[in-house]
Amino acid sequence: MPVRVDRDGHVAVVTLDRPEKRNAMDAPMTAALDAALNALDDDPAVRSIVLASSSRVFSAGTDLATGSGGPTGRGGPYGITRRVRRVPLVAAVEGPALGGGFEIVLSCDLVVASTTASFGLPEVSRGVVATCGGLFRGPRALPVNVATELLLTGDPIDSRRALDLGLVNRLTDSGGALDGALALARRIATNSPVAVQATLRSVHTHVAAADHLGWITTDDATRAVLGSPDAAEGKRAFLERRPPIWHDPRSSA
Repeated sequence: MPVRVDRDGHVAVVTLDRPEKRNAMDAPMTAALDAALNALDDDPAVRSIVLASSSRVFSAGTDLATGSGGPTGRGGPYGITRRVRRVPLVAAVEGPALGGGFEIVLSCDLVVASTTASFGLPEVSRGVVATCGGLFRGPRALPVNVATELLLTGDPIDSRRALDLGLVNRLTDSGGALDGALALARRIATNSPVAVQATLRSVHTHVAAADHLGWITTDDATRAVLGSPDAAEGKRAFLERRPPIWHDPRSSA
């Protein structure tokens, strides 16, 4: 299975487990993550969830060879980025979280990262844009100028800088992100489930209005690039492992 679920008392651990593809999201992985989060969020015994990975890459985002599958009914893209949740979700990040992988992290409530972690939105280097929340959650989680730099250059930041900028809640040594995230999730689980869920619902409601506009503007940006020659060239160049040759808009009518 591309996604594993383990239980530790009132805490659940959901592990992305497709290491041979750098945990890139294809349709089966999206469906499996959606099913896991559905079941856990519906289980009253679960008080917090950790989202981790089994490899040295948290997630490389969409599998460009196959696509990530369509949005799910409850979770949206990747089964998580438009999800309304009852249970707090803590990301445990080892290694790069890139593109959709970073957008999955941005969908979580808290982030624990090791010194091996990095965060980036390289979509512009593929001729596309961040379609799963990065265009508005990035500027919310980071200073706007820093998020804009990530979005326009495609270059990542490391976990130490992400901690300094407030994206990361806790930084651990290499290999320690899961233990650090579990400690945070267990701490949450000691509190009143009713109070935690009411608090989380209030926080999510507060940001939902901004998210609504964010999805509208993201859809506009997506439509602007998907029909362009650059989108096809970016994917082709990535799969062929060569630099892209961008279309010059002045050369077309």
